Amino acid sequence: MSLRFAYNTNGAANHRLTDAVDLIAEAGYQGVALTLDIYHLDPFGEHWVQDAQALSSRMQRLGLGCVIETGARFLLDPKMKHEPTLVSGDAVGRARRIGFLKRAVDIGAILHAEAVSFWAGVPKDGIDREQARHWLQDGLVEVAAYAREHGIVPCLEPEPGMLVETLDDFAALSVEGLSLALDTGHCLVTGEREPVAAIAEFADRIGTVAIEDMKRGQHIHLPFGEGDMDVPAVLDALDAIGFSKLICVELSRESHRADVMIPASLKFLQECRKHRAEPHA
Repeated sequence: MSLRFAYNTNGAANHRLTDAVDLIAEAGYQGVALTLDIYHLDPFGEHWVQDAQALSSRMQRLGLGCVIETGARFLLDPKMKHEPTLVSGDAVGRARRIGFLKRAVDIGAILHAEAVSFWAGVPKDGIDREQARHWLQDGLVEVAAYAREHGIVPCLEPEPGMLVETLDDFAALSVEGLSLALDTGHCLVTGEREPVAAIAEFADRIGTVAIEDMKRGQHIHLPFGEGDMDVPAVLDALDAIGFSKLICVELSRESHRADVMIPASLKFLQECRKHRAEPHA
């Protein structure tokens, strides 16, 4: 079984979505990780259903799978990055985040997405963390149930600095049907586990994977070859567990050169696989 790769549209923010999808397909990827945003299928746009249907048709023609990502920076609040979240102190704000995640599920259903990925959020100063965990639990249960009803796999991504930061934080949750969105680079940031070990340990719970290079202790998504990630070992680990879902390249800082990074990233991954497959002399 060959591994399947996707490219995240948050790394093509200066391209029209149709152009970004075409570039991803032309490079040879098997899928698109679609970050819903004001410039890429605005989930609150007047014609979001028609936009999603048109994109679905295009992606089917191109033979592309899909993962829905929900990490847009200022989609819900133009003045505060990533807010509100599932752990915001304001109940109305938490409800807005839940509504957005449900809309992401709706779009995922139209696009036949493999998964919808999301994170917990950062509790603000003065928020009791135990209370935040209750808010998070309630929100996750609601979103996961909605996703299951629509045939979508809900995936929570541990994110450095957030309430669910590590894989242990994820494992402590008890939410029916909730899968793991594993960003292999985040393991290097938190230092909790080596990415290869994380893949083996959580093999039966991984719903989607993000991959990029990253330096240990620094949460900066880097092009392959510029950090400390043993990419060939990570790909081997995914191969070893028979991972058949999309592995999503996430280079959110590289939109200014997406035309170069989209094909270059896949070429790097393919070379990693090719060299592993070559017999040793």
